[in-house]
Amino acid sequence: MKLKEPHLLSPQPVRREHRARQNGKQLLGSALVYATLSVLGLIVALPFLWTLTTALKVPGTTYRFPPEWIPSPATLRNFPKVFDLIPFWTFLRNSLLVTSIAMIGELLSASLVAYGFARFRFPGRNVLFVVVLTTMMIPYPVTIVPSFILFRQLGWVNTFLPLTVPAFLGPAFSIFLLRQFFLTISRDLDDAAKLDGASELRIFWEIILPLSKPALATIAVFSFVANWNDFLNPLIYLNDTDKYTLALGINFLRQARSVVTDPAIQMAGTLLYLLPPIVLLFAAQRYFVQGIVTTGMKE
Repeated sequence: MKLKEPHLLSPQPVRREHRARQNGKQLLGSALVYATLSVLGLIVALPFLWTLTTALKVPGTTYRFPPEWIPSPATLRNFPKVFDLIPFWTFLRNSLLVTSIAMIGELLSASLVAYGFARFRFPGRNVLFVVVLTTMMIPYPVTIVPSFILFRQLGWVNTFLPLTVPAFLGPAFSIFLLRQFFLTISRDLDDAAKLDGASELRIFWEIILPLSKPALATIAVFSFVANWNDFLNPLIYLNDTDKYTLALGINFLRQARSVVTDPAIQMAGTLLYLLPPIVLLFAAQRYFVQGIVTTGMKE
């Protein structure tokens, strides 16, 4: 009796070998992706890591060669010196005031305008929305001089008004993000609310906004970071030192009390400056990521 060839008797070993090869290729591909992302992440994080290590160094040891990534000895004395050299709390109060007002204004105005574009049907709606989007293409330096002339005529120079009032006029980028998110919310909710006698404003406030927490959190983070890091506008409109924001006031650490400050103290001030945005990002991280993922997906 003639025996059949082994591979014809049982194809399972061949399948297992093929499956093992596929799994090996997938593991290798995943390992390469994670290794590449780790290297890129490390490169991006290098400036922050250098700031952190420099802030912990003893003044006078910053420029040692070769550079020390792990300071020896490490010290925390640079942080109290920041408060001694500049009115840090005054600058922090001004930044929190300006940033909070601008963020609230942007959320209110952008959400109202976006609700109109997403929920109302009127002639020229799409054309008007395109016009709003085109304003994002205008370079900011083009509007600096006209804006300054306008605010000077209004008597707003050396006040917080030029830094906060424009946020209540609906920034185009925030309108775009919120409109795209509002489009993902079913219109059946609007129809059901209207049958119960709800007005458009009530629908917006009690139905749309509670369902839009991810998008609102995204806008809040973007607005807070943009206004917190704004250096040019406070430099243009603020004259008195006691009205400076932290982004502008922290610059005094370069030369405080007519003495060039050690880079270790400057880096300590930089870390204190970065603390509020980092805290906000971690607090809103879940909503922020969800808002980025879902924005732009239509039903």
